[in-house]
Amino acid sequence: MMKDIIPKSKTKGVDICAGKNFTYIIRSDLGCYMQTSDLNKGSDLTIFSLHPSCRNGDHYVADMEGHFYIIKAKSYRRVTDLSTDADAVVQDLDPDFQHGDHYLGINKFFVVIFKRRGICRITSSLGIISTDVKVNLSPKSSSGLYYWGLSECCCFLKPVSDWGVQYCKGADLEKDDGLVDYSVHPDVVNFLPGGLSITRGPAFGRWENIKTITNNSDTPVTWQKKIIKKVGYNKEKMTQITHNWKITPSVLIQSGDLTGLIAKCQFSFSAEYGGAQVCAMKETWNDATDAEELISFELKPHKSLYLWQYRLGLGDEPVLFCRDLIISNEPNPPNNVPLPPAQP
Repeated sequence: MMKDIIPKSKTKGVDICAGKNFTYIIRSDLGCYMQTSDLNKGSDLTIFSLHPSCRNGDHYVADMEGHFYIIKAKSYRRVTDLSTDADAVVQDLDPDFQHGDHYLGINKFFVVIFKRRGICRITSSLGIISTDVKVNLSPKSSSGLYYWGLSECCCFLKPVSDWGVQYCKGADLEKDDGLVDYSVHPDVVNFLPGGLSITRGPAFGRWENIKTITNNSDTPVTWQKKIIKKVGYNKEKMTQITHNWKITPSVLIQSGDLTGLIAKCQFSFSAEYGGAQVCAMKETWNDATDAEELISFELKPHKSLYLWQYRLGLGDEPVLFCRDLIISNEPNPPNNVPLPPAQP
């Protein structure tokens, strides 16, 4: 079953917006954002830290003059830099433009999309003193997961299909004709919420048999065994997703390890979006290393014991080797999940 990108309606502080030269993918859950000059080619991919005052917005908009707008409830914060919160100004949002589903900037105008009403409102200002025009939202244009504007057109991210992750670009949200589809580069998909399940495969959590011990004699045997197990996460493998990203120093200082944080988020998502719906925050997220554990037990004649370790991974590749072991006399893996469920 094809997994999907988490839509804007189901996550907070995550959005896509675009200015004059770049498109921005905001990930408040990661504390950073991606800047790219071309979503299709994956050009100029740079990761910047997201200032605490600029996080967890309901919506993010950029204009052609270098401003960003972080909308929260009934007001918005306008800044010139999402990393530093530079030139911050807070203003009220016009009551007519509150509770929109999506916000975007096109040229010198703002567009507010109300999906349930099937309309969008075009205005010259988000503030109290503004005039606007209402237009109907076309059926195809109403299916977007995220929306953003360029200088002369608007774009929206489409639900994942057999053709992968694509976005649609057109001059008019009111008409379906003239819309053109473009694929999103895999290096960009990796940064989208749920994207790892598309480029690497859905998350899994399962018990793996790491050792089987059998007593073939006719008498009980007391065993004391030193077990070698791998603990930590496959950082080298995960770091491959960032090879074409330029990550600014402030991001590394804040996150410590961005790829590990992205993996934790992916594992926390529901199965619909390629996650395992578990919280792995308290596991060991250092580079995977071999650890020794001394185990003592009595084994009855002609019986076997099975040692199981829980692992999280993506596709067929293990990513996280959890600390806990289970010893069982059953050849089938345990049924329990040793990690707490992720909070929705």
